[in-house]
Amino acid sequence: MHMPARFLDLHILQSVPAANLNRDGDNEPKTIQFGNKIRAFISSQSWKRELRLGVERDLDEPAARTRQLPPEVAQALRQAGWPEDLAAFAALQIARSATQEGLKTNSREGHRTQATLFLPKDATGELLALCEDNRTQLEEALTEHTASEKKKTPPAVLPAKAVAAQLTRRTTSISLFGRMLAELPSGHVEAAVQMAPAFTVHESDPQPDYFTTVEDWPQPGDKGSAHLQTAFLTTGIFYRYATLNITDFTRNLRGNTDGLKELIELFTWHFIMSLPQGKKTSTAPHTVPDLVHYAVRDSRPISYSAAFEQPVKAAPSGGYTAPARQALADYATTINRLVGTRRRIAHGHTASTPLTPQLGTHHDSFEDLAEACATAALTSQDRQ
Repeated sequence: MHMPARFLDLHILQSVPAANLNRDGDNEPKTIQFGNKIRAFISSQSWKRELRLGVERDLDEPAARTRQLPPEVAQALRQAGWPEDLAAFAALQIARSATQEGLKTNSREGHRTQATLFLPKDATGELLALCEDNRTQLEEALTEHTASEKKKTPPAVLPAKAVAAQLTRRTTSISLFGRMLAELPSGHVEAAVQMAPAFTVHESDPQPDYFTTVEDWPQPGDKGSAHLQTAFLTTGIFYRYATLNITDFTRNLRGNTDGLKELIELFTWHFIMSLPQGKKTSTAPHTVPDLVHYAVRDSRPISYSAAFEQPVKAAPSGGYTAPARQALADYATTINRLVGTRRRIAHGHTASTPLTPQLGTHHDSFEDLAEACATAALTSQDRQ
């Protein structure tokens, strides 16, 4: 019988002081209008990258999103002593041999691929070894291609299955965040993670920060300033949300459930602790969440973003943290009433102020929460 999908929903409230974590095209903080009010906004791609890199560092499984695979291979071959023309031809052959038609490349930019690849970083070493093993064939093909005055696209020389195997290999982060490669359908991986953009739960307009850089070696007549500029920063309590499809993640891992609980814990930990790095040297916005809430559900995930469609109002004594916590807890209660709890396997939270029973079991630390929600995510559906 087909089992419904299992989802781990993660909801976070996090206070961020004056910062510009994710800039727009004018180097100003991103904003979005929600509930007829301007909110500070951080794209999911920006936060997701920091999360992905954290997972890869802890697992020592570096991966790369890149269009530069052929140029990187060519450079490595040149460093290994290959002639310039042969190194460039071999690198092009990696793209040419990947599929029957070959991956599209830009010949004016070192044959970088038109599509962005997402592959393990050590795939480059494997492809270099493949070129070494087929050097004679590459030299012969280059001679023929040169003799034809390069009027035709050269035939594929490298073994297609071996090249495709490297381009379609998976790491844990690829299994989590997915991979789209239309030219190589066997490399497609449906993302197990869905992540929403973060936004402030209250109105938050960018605020100007006029600053100068002092000239330490002023010349006669100088007024002492080497640079003048106005930067813009935002502050606020951000609502962050992501959901991990445990069923899809298990499928992406090819059914290998060894260490699955630890991988879910790792994902949860890095979602909690990650932070985009925009303007970090001048703002140092290194906060941690005030509240983390999880819910493990069957059937479908549920975001609580609608809890903040009406902007939160500051408490009489100032501050948005307490009202934001209460708004989230109240909305969770509403969702439990509307949807019911039959599909909810477990829920809990970690916060400076426990909010039970609205947000479930209180866990003392983020580590305790990560372990608890990973355990719940793998709990048998018929536990009740």
